[in-house]
Amino acid sequence: MDTRFLETFLLVVEHGSLAEASRRLAITPAAVAQRMQALEEDIGVPLLIRAGRQVRPTEAGLAILDQSRRILGDIRHLRIIAAKDEPSGDLRLGAISTALMGLLPSALQRLRGSVPDVEVFLLPGTSNSLYQHLIEGTIDAAVLVRPPFTIPKTFEWRLLRSERLVLLCPAGWSNVDAHSLLRTRPFLRYDRNNWGGRIADHYLRTSAITPREWLELVSLEAIAVMVSNGLGVALVPDWPRPWPDPGDLVRMDLPLPAKPREIGMLWPRSSPARRLVSVLLEALDA
Repeated sequence: MDTRFLETFLLVVEHGSLAEASRRLAITPAAVAQRMQALEEDIGVPLLIRAGRQVRPTEAGLAILDQSRRILGDIRHLRIIAAKDEPSGDLRLGAISTALMGLLPSALQRLRGSVPDVEVFLLPGTSNSLYQHLIEGTIDAAVLVRPPFTIPKTFEWRLLRSERLVLLCPAGWSNVDAHSLLRTRPFLRYDRNNWGGRIADHYLRTSAITPREWLELVSLEAIAVMVSNGLGVALVPDWPRPWPDPGDLVRMDLPLPAKPREIGMLWPRSSPARRLVSVLLEALDA
């Protein structure tokens, strides 16, 4: 069996579309359909079924999903293990948006210059979704917010950055103290489903502040742009550059101590890709 067929099958299931799988693989939809037909002939049963414009797995397709992921992961790890002299192979890395823009670009540039045989696949996402990908083994490591629970002993954690909590407000409001702004102005909340958003929520509760809730957003960049346009105030971590630069945004210190948002690398201790993770950590440290 050609492992490319399994890779194509997983992409089709993940995106529910032959066309999207073809776009991501840079092949034609007809080639995707041919791969799926060949895989179904090898397995001996139908694996996909059309549901309107979407494609979904059959019962048989669902039954082989996890094993297909493991097979592809094992093959990829064999290539990494076999490269004894110089680090090489594919590193599947998850990252939150602020790390993708602020921490990783220069590190990946250094990595490409020092170990050109290492290919990095980047998966963007929230910290909790990336943690789930780590549990499922679909990525090798993730740059994310420190989990709000005890990290399992099967995982390794390296702190990369500690970010203080700040109040964002329009420049015209900066003559008012932070807590008064939180109590009186429209509040743009950092999504509490995000681990970083829970830190802001904890500060509000321990400070006995009930804000004038308006919007709850997952994107820190969108929050910053809205605040700069005078739409409200927000409690956010002081994430690394680049920031949106609308020119009318002030970051204010908070009057009470606040727990920082800790950003770090998380990966399984037993991962065959730990050598590649170490190389990336060296690039981040540099």
